[in-house]
Amino acid sequence: MYFILVMAKLNFQHPPVITAQPESVTTFSADDITLTCEAIGNPPPTFRWVKDGVEFDPSKDPELSVSRDSGTFSLAAKDGPIHQYQGRYNCYTSNDLGTAVSNEARIVTENTPTLQKEKKVSKKVEEGESVVLPCNPPNSTVAPVIHWMDKKLRHIQQNDRVIQGRDGNLYFSHVALADSRDDYTCNTQFPSARIIVLKEPIKLAVVPSNSVVRNRRPQMMRPTGSHSSYLVLIKPAPTLFVFCGGIAAPYWIKKPKSQLYAPGDTVKLECKADGIPSPEVTWSINGNLLTDIDPDLRRSLKHGVLTLKNVELSDTAVYQCKAVNKHGSILINAYVYVIELPPQILTEDGLMYSVAEGQTAELACETFGSPQPNVTWEGETWGALEANPRMSQLPDGSLQISNPSLNDSSQYTCTVSNSKITITAELDVLNKTVIVKPPLALRIQRGKPATLTCEYQVDSRQDTPQVQWRKNRQKLTESSDSDKYMIDESTLIIPDVEEEDEGIYTCEVITTLDMAEASGSITIVDRPDSPTQIQMTEPKDRSVTLSWTPGDDHNSPVLEYLIEFEETEYERKEWEELSRMPGNNQRTTLSLKPFLSYRFRVIAINDIGKSDPSMYTDVFSTPAAPPDSNPEGVRSDSIDPDNLVITWKEMDRRSFNGPGFSYIVMWRKVLGSGPSWNTKLMTSPPFTVTDVGNFSAFDIKVQAVNEMGNGPEPKSTIGYSGEDYPLEAPMDVGVALINSTAIVVTWAPINRETARGRLQGYKIYLMHYGPESRHLRRERVREGKPSNISFVMTDSNEERKVLGDLQPYSHYALSVSVFNNKGEGPQSDPLTFHTPEGVPGPPSSLLLDSPSETEMTLHWTPPTQPNGVLKGYMLKYQQVDKEDSPMQMIEISDHVVSHFSLKLDPHSRYRFYLQGYTAKGEGLPIITEGATTLDGVPPSNISLSTGETSVNLTWVSKERQRNVGFFIHYLKKDGKGTWKRSERVNSSQSFYTLQGLQSGSEYRLKIDFKNKTLWEDEIQTAGAKVMEISQGFVTESWFIGLISALVLLLLVLLILCFIKRSKGGKYSVKEKEEGQIDSEVRPMNNEAFGEYSDNEEKQTASQPSLCEDSKLCTDDALDDYANSNSVQTEVIMDESLASQSSGVRDVPDPGTQESSPLNPATAISHHGLPNSAAFLD
Repeated sequence: MYFILVMAKLNFQHPPVITAQPESVTTFSADDITLTCEAIGNPPPTFRWVKDGVEFDPSKDPELSVSRDSGTFSLAAKDGPIHQYQGRYNCYTSNDLGTAVSNEARIVTENTPTLQKEKKVSKKVEEGESVVLPCNPPNSTVAPVIHWMDKKLRHIQQNDRVIQGRDGNLYFSHVALADSRDDYTCNTQFPSARIIVLKEPIKLAVVPSNSVVRNRRPQMMRPTGSHSSYLVLIKPAPTLFVFCGGIAAPYWIKKPKSQLYAPGDTVKLECKADGIPSPEVTWSINGNLLTDIDPDLRRSLKHGVLTLKNVELSDTAVYQCKAVNKHGSILINAYVYVIELPPQILTEDGLMYSVAEGQTAELACETFGSPQPNVTWEGETWGALEANPRMSQLPDGSLQISNPSLNDSSQYTCTVSNSKITITAELDVLNKTVIVKPPLALRIQRGKPATLTCEYQVDSRQDTPQVQWRKNRQKLTESSDSDKYMIDESTLIIPDVEEEDEGIYTCEVITTLDMAEASGSITIVDRPDSPTQIQMTEPKDRSVTLSWTPGDDHNSPVLEYLIEFEETEYERKEWEELSRMPGNNQRTTLSLKPFLSYRFRVIAINDIGKSDPSMYTDVFSTPAAPPDSNPEGVRSDSIDPDNLVITWKEMDRRSFNGPGFSYIVMWRKVLGSGPSWNTKLMTSPPFTVTDVGNFSAFDIKVQAVNEMGNGPEPKSTIGYSGEDYPLEAPMDVGVALINSTAIVVTWAPINRETARGRLQGYKIYLMHYGPESRHLRRERVREGKPSNISFVMTDSNEERKVLGDLQPYSHYALSVSVFNNKGEGPQSDPLTFHTPEGVPGPPSSLLLDSPSETEMTLHWTPPTQPNGVLKGYMLKYQQVDKEDSPMQMIEISDHVVSHFSLKLDPHSRYRFYLQGYTAKGEGLPIITEGATTLDGVPPSNISLSTGETSVNLTWVSKERQRNVGFFIHYLKKDGKGTWKRSERVNSSQSFYTLQGLQSGSEYRLKIDFKNKTLWEDEIQTAGAKVMEISQGFVTESWFIGLISALVLLLLVLLILCFIKRSKGGKYSVKEKEEGQIDSEVRPMNNEAFGEYSDNEEKQTASQPSLCEDSKLCTDDALDDYANSNSVQTEVIMDESLASQSSGVRDVPDPGTQESSPLNPATAISHHGLPNSAAFLD
C-alpha cells in the first residue's frame, strides 16, 4: 500500500486504493443513511455498487443522492418505509490498472423501540445485603444509553458500593438505610431513534439488621441465567475478539502484502483467516472470483497461498482475499504492480537522529524502484554492519540499532547495491535519563504532610524534561482532587494526608527521547486501636491469666502489649506497668503479690505510638501471707562514741504481704556475749543501742514480720559501735633528702588501741617557708607563718612516703598525724629541713630588638624560680634556614645583665636559647626565633580604587622592613597644573585615601624615594567632568585695574553722601534743633555739648553740597543702598572718634575749623554720638 502512495506522490500511474470504507449501520425510519466509498488512483477511478450480489446503481433511485467525485450515496430521513434498502453492500472502484473492492457493509432497518407492559417491582432487604435492580431494556440491535434516575430526573449517585452494569442493571454491593426510596427509574435512550423509554419506578426498602454489618462475610454477586451475551457490530479490522458461547466472526491471521514487482518475478500472496466455525477463504482479481477467470499455468493456489510465476506487465491488478462464515465476512485488497523503475532513495540526505542510551534507533533509508532496490549500511568508524549483533537491516531498508551506547554516535552511510546512490545519516546517542533519588515508601499518619521527591539526571543536550506524577497509574493532574497536591518541579507534597491518599505514586521524567520512572507509596498508619474483651481467667493466690482481643493496627503491626495495674485500696490511685508481652501474644499469666487489690488494662504499641488504654477489668484481690523477704542494706551507721546505730532500707509496702507489718532488730557482741540475741520490735529504722563502748564489733540482723507470721531467717552482718578521735601522734618521724626536689618521710606505726576506731591512715603536713636566701625565712619559721601548707594522706599500713615537687634551695617543716572515720588526732612535733640548691627555671621573658640590618639586641628578665644563687646566663643561637648550622654559645657571667647585642647575617633567621645557671648547673632555656629588621622602602605593589573626588590606595607591607614615610605625588593630565603631593604617609598603614580630586578627570600618580620613582600609575576619577570657563579679557590685568578704580570711586561717593546726610542736607543744624520741643533733650550748659553760633549756622548753610545735583544722595538712593543685598556699609567709631565726640573737651571754633568734603565738620547728635565719620590718611 505504501508504494501506491509513493507513486501517487511521484505522479506515476497506479491502481485504485479505497481511502474511505462504507460502514454498517442500523437505522430507523427517522434517520439519515450514508454509505461512504472514496478512493484514489491514476487515472482517476470509477465507482459502482453491488447489493446482495446484484449490481446496484444508486443514481437511478430518485430517493438517493450520489456524490460526484466518489461512490458515496445517502438517503435523507423520511417518514415512509425504508426496508427496501436493507441488505449487504460492496463498493467497486476501477481504473486501467485494476479494481479494488470495499468491505461489506450492512444496512439494517428497525422499527422504533416500544415499551412493553410490565409489573411494578418492589424489593425489601436487610441492611448490609446485596441487591440488583433490573432494567430490562427493549430488544434492539442498537445498544441503548441507560440512565438510572429518580422521579425528579436526577441521576442516582454511583460509587464503590453502587454501580451500573453492562446489562443496564443497578448493583448494590451492600445496601444502607439511606438507599431506601420508591423512585429508582431506568431510562433507556435510543439516540438514533431520538426516543427515551421510561421504565416503571422500582421501590427499594432497607430495614435495619440485627447482625453486625461489618462482620458479615462478603459474597460474590453472580449474574442470573447460565450465560451472558453482548451484541456488537463487527468492525473492518477488529483488534480484540471475545469468544462467548463458542462463536466468532472471521479475523485475519495472515494478510497478503502489496508490492512492486519487476517482469519475470514470482508473486506470492499469503492469506489466512480464522473464526468459529472456520471461515471459507476465496480469491478474486479486480473483483472477479478466481474460479470465474480463465485458468493460467503460471497461477496456482495452495494452502491459502496464491502464486503467480514469471509475471508480466499485464499482470498488474488488485487481488482480493475474502473470508466468510455465518457470523460475517472480511475482505482485503492486495496490489500487484508489475513495472520497471530505476532505483532511487526517497529519504533526505544528512538527517540527524538523536536517541538516548538503551532505546532503539532506526535510521531510515527509504527506497523506491522496480525491482525492489537492495541497500547496505556502513559505519564511519567500521565497515559493513552485519557483524554487529545489535545492528540489523529492516525489510524497508532502515538500519535498526538495539540498545545503542555513547560509542555508537557516528555517521552512517546507506548505499543502493550496484549503484552509486548513497545518503548519510548522523546518529547522536545521549546519556539516558535516570532517577537518582526515587520516591520512598512513606508510612505516615493521617493529617500530616507527605513529601515525595524524584531527583533525576538528564543529558545536558536535552531540554528540561517534563515531570509527571501518577497515583495508581492515573495522572494527578487528571484526578478529581488534583487541587490538594502541590507539585514543585520534582517534588510532590500532600499537605494534609487523608485515607484516600493511600496508593502507589509514580514519578515519570519525560524527555523528547526517553522516559524514566520510579515508584514510591503512601501508606496511612496510625496508633493501634485499643484491645477489647479483656478477660481474667485461672485465678490463683498469686497469679491470674489475662487475655484480650487486638484492635485494628492501622497498617502498622503491634510490636508489644503493655499490661498495667492499679491498686484500688491505695490512696494514690495511679496506673503502673506490670508486664510487657510481644505483639503476637494475646494472653499472659500475671505474677501478683499477696494482700493487694488489682485491676488491669492493656495498651497496644506499634511504631507510631501507644493505643488508648483498654477498658479496665474488675477488681482482683490476693489473700495475705507471711513476708517473702527481709529488708536489705542492714548495717551499722554509728557516729557517736559508745553508741551502736542499726539501720536498714525500708521495705516497699507491697512486700508487707499482710496486716501488722514490723521489723525484728537483733544484735549481740561478736566476742564474749554467747549465742543469745538481743531483740527489739521496730516499725521503721534506725534503732540505737547505748553504752556499748568505742568501736566494738557486733553481729546484727533484721527480720520482717506481719500478723500472718515471720519472714525467712535473715543473715547476720558485722557492725561496729561509734568511733572517737585518735589519742596519739606517730613517733620517730624522720626525713631523708633524695635530691633538691624530693624527700623520704618515715615514722613508727602507732598502737592500734590509741586509734579508738578503724585506722584509715596517716596525714603528712608539709610547710614551705620560702627560699633559703630570703631574709624573712627565719622570722616566718620563728613565728610559725609558712608561705604555703600542703598535706598528703597515706594508707593505714604505710610507714614511709616519698614527697616530690619541692622547691630547691628552700626551708620546710613537716609533721604527721593519724586519722580514723571520726576524724584526725594530734600532729607530731614539726621537723624542719632544707632542700639543696638546684638549677634555675627559664627566664621570665625574652624580647628581640633590631636597631639595624646586621644587629640584634636581646632583652630578658630573670627567672621567677632561681632555685639557688643565680651566677649568670648562657646564650645559644643558630641559623634556622640553613642546615647543619653550628650552635653559637656565649656565657654571660654577670647575673645582673638583662640585655645583650649580637652581630648577625641580615639574610638569615635565628633561633635563640637563653638559660640561667647556678652552682648546680644550667636551667631550662627560654626559646624564641627572629631576624634582623631590614631598611624599609615605600610600597610598589599598590592597588587602586577610584571615586568621584578621591582614590583609595592599598598595599601589603613587606615583612622585616622598618616603617618608612613617603609622599604620594599627583598631577592632573590637562597640561596646565603642577605636581602636588599628599600628606606624609607611613608604609605600615596599608591604606590611604587621596582626596581633593576633580570628578571625571585623569591624573598621574607616583611615589618618589631617594630621588627615584618607585611606583607610577594613571587613573580617571568617576562622575561627570567639571567644565572650566574659557579664559578671555576678564582675566587681563588692565580689566581688573579698571574695575577696581570704578569700585573705589563709587565707595568715595557713597561715603560723601553719608556725610552730607548726617549734616542735615539743605537746612541748618540750628533750625533742626529749634524744631525740638522737649527741653530735657536740649543741652543745658557748655560743659556738655556747647551751643551753635549764628556764624556756624550761616557757614554750614552756605556750604555747597556735592550731592545736590547727584541722585546718589537722595533719600531714595540711600535707602536703596542701605537695603541692597550686594553692599553693606558698617560705620565704626574707633577710640579717636570717641574721644572727639566726648563731652569733656571744648568744641573747636567754627571759624578756625576746616569744613570740606574731605574733612567735614563733626555733627553731634542729640545722643552724644556722631551720625557718621570718615577718616582719610
